Amino acid sequence: MRRKTLFLLRLFSLLFVGHGSGFEAQESPDLHVVVNLVQLNVAVTDKKGNYVTGLKPKDFSVVEDGITEKIATFAEGNEPAVSLIGASGSSDRGSDLSKGSSAVDSPQTLDALVAGANVFVLFDTSNYMYRGFVFAQDAITEFVRSLGSADKIAFYSYSRDLSRAATLTPDRSQVLRAIRSTVAGDEAALYNTLLLTLKDASQYQGRKVVVVFSNGPDNSSVVPPEDVAEFAQSAGVSIYMISTREAEIEPLSTAVFERMTAATGGKAYFAKSWRDEHRAFASVRDDLAHLYSLSYYPKTNPNSAWRAITVKLVGEHPGGYKIRTRNGYRPQSSRFTSQASLR
Repeated sequence: MRRKTLFLLRLFSLLFVGHGSGFEAQESPDLHVVVNLVQLNVAVTDKKGNYVTGLKPKDFSVVEDGITEKIATFAEGNEPAVSLIGASGSSDRGSDLSKGSSAVDSPQTLDALVAGANVFVLFDTSNYMYRGFVFAQDAITEFVRSLGSADKIAFYSYSRDLSRAATLTPDRSQVLRAIRSTVAGDEAALYNTLLLTLKDASQYQGRKVVVVFSNGPDNSSVVPPEDVAEFAQSAGVSIYMISTREAEIEPLSTAVFERMTAATGGKAYFAKSWRDEHRAFASVRDDLAHLYSLSYYPKTNPNSAWRAITVKLVGEHPGGYKIRTRNGYRPQSSRFTSQASLR
């Protein structure tokens, strides 16, 4: 009980007090407000599940709480984002300044949205992983090697605690060494460690995704998965879950994984063999290579609670296209500076 209480206090200090969040609390009564870009990773597929490529900004409609938003930046795949507004963007930015709130997304400038994605890999090294451990390492290694050269990668592992084996870097060799150094043992605290991973990912600009490999259910976390999913949505981080038959045979874990990934715009996979693990990671790689990246400055919106996001295709497009992205976010109080830093 004491261990769980200490962990909850630590999470509270990280997420709500501001320590290490990149948003420093202000002792003065002045409000230092940042108008943030809301970043969306959008997958578009046809009836057969094939990716639809070649779409343009004019093909998309983005609506937040019933308010049509103007797309500020646009990119397809790993191409650099293109600015669709003036350098200042002042005429198109939302007036949340007057409302004293802003999105969770890290402060971004238009020229900061460069090519590639920030990919955080979270590997289950709990005692569920004694079987097939090497096969899982091989699948993750192949995934890391196959990612685009513009992508940056972090490799974390977890059992009861989180190990930041390789922080975000373009250096593939550093990540590969971290993968091979992992060993299995202890119980699984997936949701505790996933929340901390999301917290790290949220402090970076541009596209952010977390790819989780889990071999079994969570048996040690004190954080509910619903809170983890909401934070991921609000931070603009897509979650991909790759799990094994061990997790799939437990209905609760299956349902949680599917709901969490769908809410953030990611996907869930359940591998029945080591070959399926390789195919699942290859599918994630292909998804990242075909995502459209859209961003916008929210227009005036008095809603300080949950804000729903809807993305649709407009114009002449065949019916049956499916769009996958996060479905909303919760604004945070904006009593912080515009300087983001990692602790």
